[in-house]
Amino acid sequence: MFRIVFLFIVLGLGLFAGTLFSDQQGYVLISFANTTTEMSVTTLVIFVIAALAALFLLEFIIKRSLRATSATWNWFSIRKLKRARRYTNEGIIKLLEGDWKAAEKKVTRWANHHDMPLLCYLIASEAAQGMGDDSKREKYLVLAEQQKGHSLAVEITKIRQMVRNQQYADAHSQLEHLKGRYPNNTIVISLLKKTYVGLKLWGALDELLPRLKKNKLISDEEYHQLFYQAQLGKMKEIGSQKGVEGLLSYWAHLPKKLKQDDNVVQLMVEQLILHNGDSEAYIILRDSIKQTPSNKLLPLIMQVNLPDIHPAVVMLEGLAKKQPNNPEINSTLGQLYLREQRWMEAQHAFEAALQQRVSISDYSYLAEALEQQNMKQAAGEVSRKALSLIDKT
Repeated sequence: MFRIVFLFIVLGLGLFAGTLFSDQQGYVLISFANTTTEMSVTTLVIFVIAALAALFLLEFIIKRSLRATSATWNWFSIRKLKRARRYTNEGIIKLLEGDWKAAEKKVTRWANHHDMPLLCYLIASEAAQGMGDDSKREKYLVLAEQQKGHSLAVEITKIRQMVRNQQYADAHSQLEHLKGRYPNNTIVISLLKKTYVGLKLWGALDELLPRLKKNKLISDEEYHQLFYQAQLGKMKEIGSQKGVEGLLSYWAHLPKKLKQDDNVVQLMVEQLILHNGDSEAYIILRDSIKQTPSNKLLPLIMQVNLPDIHPAVVMLEGLAKKQPNNPEINSTLGQLYLREQRWMEAQHAFEAALQQRVSISDYSYLAEALEQQNMKQAAGEVSRKALSLIDKT
């Protein structure tokens, strides 16, 4: 636009000057080498204006040609980009469908024309992982690492694949670096959980569980499962390394809340029994049962190898008076009576337990108590009752 205005201004000035000096045109002499050219001033002005107009026109044509070339090039580039995106989207669908080979083919075919080739190579590595082709998986991860930015996505993809391949040690070493850089990354936290379980790092898992629960990365059911799994794992480690003394020291330093947890008490008692700490196990069990007679803990009394079971009998007799309708107390007491060969007391204890709930084992114990008292007919009827229950189950 400026050039057109400029041409009109020059043309106007030329016309004005031509009119003004029409009687005094003068002349211009141009000499170059052996060539001379003469012309009037008016002719020179017109020639200059025509030359400028020609130059402007030539510039316009060249720019228009370049624009057309650029537009054509952009059209082809955009077309390739759209096709690359379409193939990538189709590859993602194939990946979700489990068609690994098709997914790999689609995302790598036009990866060079995609505006984010990193995505293509990560999807291709996942497809190679699905096919079990480690060499291709590594090749695509290397290509992904060569792309600019998004290094976290590459690292997480690599670690996730290690976890799937149960390469927990390698995954754990890399996650420890990421944990410091991205302490609140939920994917990093979830992967840490899997490596801790895989490597049996129970102490680390126990510390991680509150963060998993806070970030709602596990359900309440899974939380409790992993919590008790971690407690058992730590007890096993201590028991295998330090024996009964180590377990008792660990128990002494546990929070009061955990000491009142029936599941934790059960785990500790079982580990003490496993390492021949029956007397110590009974003390922990006795104190817990006195506070709250738990149906989970009462049967453990029968697993403890005590030189004298009379204190346990006295304790259960006291509990039976307070809670005469508790079937687990009566059943455990009846089993202790059987050990002491107190057949009649055992009979009454099992009958009281069976009035509250049906138990095949209690019917068997009751039949034994009756048999020992020569009450063969009654023992036979009870045995048949137990067999009928077994058939039903």
